[in-house]
Amino acid sequence: MRKAVLLICCFFVFFSCTKSMRYSYEEIREFPPEIQEHIKKGEVVTGMTFQQVRLAWGPPSVTKALPPTPDGRERVQWEYRRWAGAFKTILRFTDGKLTEIISTEPGIAK
Repeated sequence: MRKAVLLICCFFVFFSCTKSMRYSYEEIREFPPEIQEHIKKGEVVTGMTFQQVRLAWGPPSVTKALPPTPDGRERVQWEYRRWAGAFKTILRFTDGKLTEIISTEPGIAK
């Protein structure tokens, strides 16, 4: 019985950690090659658009409209929570481009 429970737990841990494909080749083929590679690796980098981030990471947990910049540019914040909220990553966009990454998760580029 213990072995069965352990095996089931290992199964769920393994498959919950695997990354599922969130895009098709057709969806990313028009992007620059370096952006395509980041999306394929499940990475986000500054300069990405809303669509590119969504293809790399999926939809955010929370979306917020932020006050505009002093020169009137639109700002939006996306939040991602992982591992039952243990890690939080905030992505801030200005005029539709990722401009800031704030994260408590190890391995997330800042």
